[in-house]
Amino acid sequence: QVQLVESGGGSVQAGGSLRLSCKVSGYEYRSYYVAWFRQSPGKEREGVAATYRYGANPRYADSVKGRFTISQDNAKKSVYLQMNSLKPEDTAVYYCAAADGVGDVLSQNFYTYWGQGTQVTVSS
Repeated sequence: QVQLVESGGGSVQAGGSLRLSCKVSGYEYRSYYVAWFRQSPGKEREGVAATYRYGANPRYADSVKGRFTISQDNAKKSVYLQMNSLKPEDTAVYYCAAADGVGDVLSQNFYTYWGQGTQVTVSS
């Protein structure tokens, strides 16, 4: 049974930083993609960043390029999202997702497994 558990959300003032963690367990495939999505009230779920478990060249949404960094620790089966220079518009519930195969890695339709989400609130 695949499980993804996020942690690290919270409240921060604009310009601050947060680091989200996603622990992946039960995934039997050797390699897979892991991504971070976010969703705020009244908006569609948006792909923020994605990485391949054993690959380079992570993908980022234009709205977070230069501010967010996705990284991974394969030994710990964990993926992280370092968020710097946070803005009020970054406020959302952030989800971790995992999938294998080929597809648009920033599209929610590509992902099979999801975490429960963690709230990030950025105040001005």
